[in-house]
Amino acid sequence: MAELVVEGDEIVLHLSRTEKLESVHGDLRARIASIRSVEVLDDAHQPADQGFKVGERLPGVSEVASIHTGTERLFAVVHRDTPRGLRVDFEGADYDAWIVGCADPESVKQRIRRP
Repeated sequence: MAELVVEGDEIVLHLSRTEKLESVHGDLRARIASIRSVEVLDDAHQPADQGFKVGERLPGVSEVASIHTGTERLFAVVHRDTPRGLRVDFEGADYDAWIVGCADPESVKQRIRRP
């Protein structure tokens, strides 16, 4: 299962082996200084249900993919057992935002905002 962690001055989205295969992507990294905002989502599937996806998607069940909308480039990793999650918005990073399902998004938000 995906995990958001702080490593030095970076935030890292570690993907499981299966998630790497599903998304055709490796772990993601961004500078902490590039974080614009972190929002808790009650339905992390909703933001992933738009645009063109490269990766695995079963609507409302699992999204592990790069998503390209008309205005944003997102990366989503959300599963049935983690429907709540976080939206981490970036400025000047490879992706405009990461959508990450997690069991306790409030705790994860606190960890990544105070490295």
